[in-house]
Order: sequence, then C-alpha cells, then structure tokens
Amino acid sequence: MDLSGSSAVVTGGASGLGLATVKRLLETGVAAVVIADLPSSDGKVVAEELGDRVSFVPADVRNVDEMDAVYDAAEATAPLRALVHCAGRGGAVRLVNRDGSPGDLELYSEVVGINLIGTFNVLRLAAARMARNEPVDGDRGVCILTASVAAFEGQIGQIPYASAKAGIVGMTIVAARDLAGKQIRVCTIAPGTFDTPLLNRLSDEVRGSLASIVPHPSRLGQPDEYAKLALGIIDNGMLNGETIRLDGAIRMSPR
Repeated sequence: MDLSGSSAVVTGGASGLGLATVKRLLETGVAAVVIADLPSSDGKVVAEELGDRVSFVPADVRNVDEMDAVYDAAEATAPLRALVHCAGRGGAVRLVNRDGSPGDLELYSEVVGINLIGTFNVLRLAAARMARNEPVDGDRGVCILTASVAAFEGQIGQIPYASAKAGIVGMTIVAARDLAGKQIRVCTIAPGTFDTPLLNRLSDEVRGSLASIVPHPSRLGQPDEYAKLALGIIDNGMLNGETIRLDGAIRMSPR
C-alpha cells in the first residue's frame, strides 16, 4: 500500500525497533508519523530531531484516552493507514520461587496487561479509525503487531512475557479475518535476539553469548532489519494474518 499522503502511528517509537521503523516510514513519503511512547521516554527529543513530519504523543498503550489522543494527532494531518505496534515490556516470573513461595501474580498481570491487553487496545482503536478510510491499493489500513520467538520457545522465567506474546500470535489470524471485510490487514513480526536498548544493559559477554547461538547470521538482529520487514508487509498486499519469525533460525533453549 502506498502511504503517500497518509499518516502512521508507531508505538514504542522512541527507541529500538520502533525508532528504526519511524525512520523507514519517513522514507516512504508518509505525511506524518506519530510516536506513541511513555512520558519518561525520549519521544519528544526524537520527534524534534526527526523533523516536522514526526510528532510525539505520550501514551500508555492500555489507556483508551491516551491512545485516542495519539490517533487524533495522526488524523489531524492525514488519514491513518499504518500502525506498527512495538511497545511492550519484559519481567521475570517463576512459578515457584527459590524460597518456596508462589510466583508473583502482580508482575505476571502487569506484563500480560501491557503486552497483550495493550495490543488489543491499540489494535481495536486503530482499526476503528482505519475502517472509515477510502481504500488505497485495495487496503484501508495495515496493522503490524510485535510478538517474539518467546511465544514459541519461552525460556524459564519468561512465563508472563511468553504468555502475552503467544496471545498476540493467536490474535493475529483472528484479527485479520475479523477485519478482512473492512479491508484492513493484520500481520505480526516475531523477532529473535535484537540489538535494542534492553540488550544494551547486558554485559558484552552476555550479548556475545546471545549472538553466538543464532545459527545464521550469527549475530544480534539490527532494529533496521525489523523496520525493513514492517515496510515490506505494508507494501505487499498479499501478506495478511501471518506471524513472521525474524530470528536467523534461532530456537531458544530452556534457559
């Protein structure tokens, strides 16, 4: 789908996969890109650095009013036709802790709430806006969600993250079928180990270990490789209802 004269929203767009996607979207001739990210993020600074076609609206993906403000900002410039949803968080939970106590239900709920319920909220609100558009190249809009290889091979301690990401994978085909009558496509990207700010907190030794277990190419993925796939999905009208692993053929071990 040609995004010229359209607007796009990227959640988690202040850094990592989202920021790389914002930069790629600007190359398409899109009229405006709105970054939705937390107030504590660098979203405002990033938007100012990237120019007049980029704006920042602080938002928690679970908050209806805040996400409506994001979409209002996008539609103030041009019809919303693309959503790339990258926002999310991790959190380690074991079913039974070392002291014998049960795992942390509050943290489990928080991680699932942001990653899964937040995804549903972002998707439903975007789809309602896109459904009002006139079709371009046969589409009224395209929504790209972000899962993880943890959806398929979650490691020990990843149970909330893996649960949520598996939920996004399960959501994808249903959402695509649900929105087919509205001419809105939905796909999901499931990245493997990527060189994002989250991994930058780890030591070089740990980062090197993570890179070495990727069969080929034996390195961490680059955010721009995610962004290029997102733009490819937008461009290719036959991609719908699919979850695409972007992982160099990695299959995660239990720990």
